[in-house]
Amino acid sequence: MASSTLRLSSSSCSRQINAVIHVPKLPKVIPYFSIPKIPTTKPVEELNLRDGFKRIVPVEKISTAPTHDKSPNSDAIAATTQLYAILEAVADRVEMHANIGKQRENWNTLLLNSVNMITLTAATMAGAAAIGGAGMPLLALKLSSTLLYSAATGMLLVMNKIQPSQLAEEQRNATRLFKQIQTQIQTMLAIGNPTEEDVKEVMKKVLAVDKAYPLPLLGAMLDKFPAKFEPSVWWPSNQQLQKKNKSCEGKQRGQKNNGWSEEMEVEMREIIEVVKRKDIEDYERLGNLVLKINKILAIAGPLLTGIAAVGSAFVGNGSWAAVVAVAAGALGSAVNAFEHGGQVGMVFEMYRNCAGFFRLLQESIEATLEEENLEKRENGELFEMNVALKLGRSLSNLRQLAKKSASSRMDGTAIDEFASKLF
Repeated sequence: MASSTLRLSSSSCSRQINAVIHVPKLPKVIPYFSIPKIPTTKPVEELNLRDGFKRIVPVEKISTAPTHDKSPNSDAIAATTQLYAILEAVADRVEMHANIGKQRENWNTLLLNSVNMITLTAATMAGAAAIGGAGMPLLALKLSSTLLYSAATGMLLVMNKIQPSQLAEEQRNATRLFKQIQTQIQTMLAIGNPTEEDVKEVMKKVLAVDKAYPLPLLGAMLDKFPAKFEPSVWWPSNQQLQKKNKSCEGKQRGQKNNGWSEEMEVEMREIIEVVKRKDIEDYERLGNLVLKINKILAIAGPLLTGIAAVGSAFVGNGSWAAVVAVAAGALGSAVNAFEHGGQVGMVFEMYRNCAGFFRLLQESIEATLEEENLEKRENGELFEMNVALKLGRSLSNLRQLAKKSASSRMDGTAIDEFASKLF
């Protein structure tokens, strides 16, 4: 009985073992592979979505060859670094001139209102003293009126000397010019491969604008009443010709004579003649006229308030003293309002800037035409487009202006049209 039980159990165990061993095998989908040792170089596994891992490719076989030709040289890197440093300084100047321009515009408004209120108050006191003042009240009104007139005279002398409206216009022009330089630097960096000459040219432009529109009032302030009207000069005196635009090099190589022709040179010379005979001459005439008006107003304002101060001191001693005090004060207030409320100084500075713009345009065209090597010039079509945009004209309109100028010179008559349609 025991032996039969042993055989049954062994046979059942044998059946169990056979059942486990004879389980049907599954088909292989992913091939068996052993984990290799870590290689010295990192492999890159290429995945095949259909067949699984296809093969292992070493990094050295797929790495691209080093492109030494495309890397910028050390000179370009140094020039780029310098341009970024200049760009930061120019951005700081833009913010600084904009803030100071707002401050000086506030000066003009606050000083104008203060001086006019002081002048009108002094005139009122002088009139009140003449009507019914006697004894101590008369003395108080006379003294107050005289002190207020004296204070207004001193403030007007300072105000007319610095011309706050002109100071504000100077800072607005400086902000605009520094923004132009900022855009030019950004264009150079976007094109790439700047040179040391580009850095030097940008530095000259920045220093020229600094000199043309100084920030301090003492010592470096521009003369607000020069003997003669002179255009503003914010570009380097030894300005060199601009190099060919790098973005257009490929196009320029395929062009004959770099886009220049004899007809285009004649057209540019005629444009210069129109600019000199009409635009520059007109702005110089207007600038001299505004300069004379500003000088007269700058002298008349403090003179009238000074006369009013003297007249108010003699109120009560005669009828004419009161008349002089009140009338001179009222006239002084009107002159001050016309000069600084009308911003005559700002108009004068605007004319200086406009005349400088046309002077710069004239010098750039003349310098370009003097260059005999056409390949060293700026591309002719690009140059013509820039001139047309600066004058507010289309290309066809610019050419018609040149033809009109040539025909008027042949007929001996003056052209009746200005070169610029912007201002």
